[in-house]
Amino acid sequence: MLKIEKSVEIHARPEQVWEMLAFDKQPEWMDVAEMKSAMYTSEVSTSKDKFRVGATVHIIEEHREQDVDITDSLENQKLTFRSKPPTKPAYTATFTLEHNEGKTKLRFVVDAEVGTLAKILGKSMINTMQKKFDNALEKLKQILEK
Repeated sequence: MLKIEKSVEIHARPEQVWEMLAFDKQPEWMDVAEMKSAMYTSEVSTSKDKFRVGATVHIIEEHREQDVDITDSLENQKLTFRSKPPTKPAYTATFTLEHNEGKTKLRFVVDAEVGTLAKILGKSMINTMQKKFDNALEKLKQILEK
């Protein structure tokens, strides 16, 4: 199992950060896998539906397509989603938000099942992924602090 944890403090209200976690907003800042688009495949009648447990999303990235399910959601506090088969490696990701004195601490944790190749690449792959997550969170911070 590969675990990556990253966090950033953003001078913005949790509601503002939360809105940017919607999958159709993530291509603006989530550069990790060169995300091109994310379309909800479950019914989305209101903006709250974008964060509803059971909502599904089809994500198109530079080199692959994948589907994810939202498995846990607490408005302005926590969002967890899990990749659907046949996505490899399978993963679960969680965003948590903590409000403190005009700032929001955004924490992002990814747990992925690593295959043989990932085990061989080891530290190099982990370092590359960590840098990409750092860059994505910094980009989100810049967008929200404008």
